[in-house]
Amino acid sequence: MQVVIFAGGLGTRLSEKTNSIPKPMVKIGNMPILEHIMDIYSIQGHNEFIIACGYKQEIIKRYFYEKLTLGKDLHIEFNKEKKLSIIENKYKNWKISLIDTGFFTQTGSRLLKLKQFLDDQFFLTYGDGVGNVNLKNLINQHFQTKAEITITTINPTSRYGSLIVKGNKVKTFIEKPEFSSEIVNAGFMFLNKSFLRFIDTDEVNIALEAEPFQRAVNNGVMGAFHHSGFWHPMDTLRDNIKLNKLWNEGNPPWLEVPPLNT
Repeated sequence: MQVVIFAGGLGTRLSEKTNSIPKPMVKIGNMPILEHIMDIYSIQGHNEFIIACGYKQEIIKRYFYEKLTLGKDLHIEFNKEKKLSIIENKYKNWKISLIDTGFFTQTGSRLLKLKQFLDDQFFLTYGDGVGNVNLKNLINQHFQTKAEITITTINPTSRYGSLIVKGNKVKTFIEKPEFSSEIVNAGFMFLNKSFLRFIDTDEVNIALEAEPFQRAVNNGVMGAFHHSGFWHPMDTLRDNIKLNKLWNEGNPPWLEVPPLNT
């Protein structure tokens, strides 16, 4: 299956890192988070990627170009034919399309710009979060429920202490409960191409998470696949530090083969 990854945003909440590079190129260990996300899909058998580029897209394109050339053994002939060839491509068995979808383009309009490249079904995710989502189960549920878009949902870990208040008295205080009671969109979506009809071409620049999602909800074609395994966004410097710590400890949880029922 194709995997579409949004990689065009400004990443303003991670400005300590994104003033000079796009957010998906911020590193966890020795690789940008974008490549970690691609690995998540690749270890589950999905190796065709469409990267929706925007802000500082030349850095993303240069990274993969150099992976293909400068990181490999080369054969160069300086004779009349002037040949350059890769002796052996030891890099991952990936097919990658890097598409310019605009600098300030929002996610809905960014996806619509990819329409000509898309198959009838495809994965879609953001370039700033990792998790060990079971993609096979996601696909199976999508088809079983006849949805046109299925989003992975999760109860995120809580960052704040929780209070139960009665009147003006605190009755219970829980110091940072492990999981929040709210349910959020974790990315890792699966879509039918027909979903694109919910993105109005007359709306010049539209966020996917606004009217298009609501139209899908109103038509009863948005599914929710609940994930109870590992998931973590990289929204802030604190998130980046935590993900680097997990990487440096070895066996990062987002690259673990997910259990069958998560």
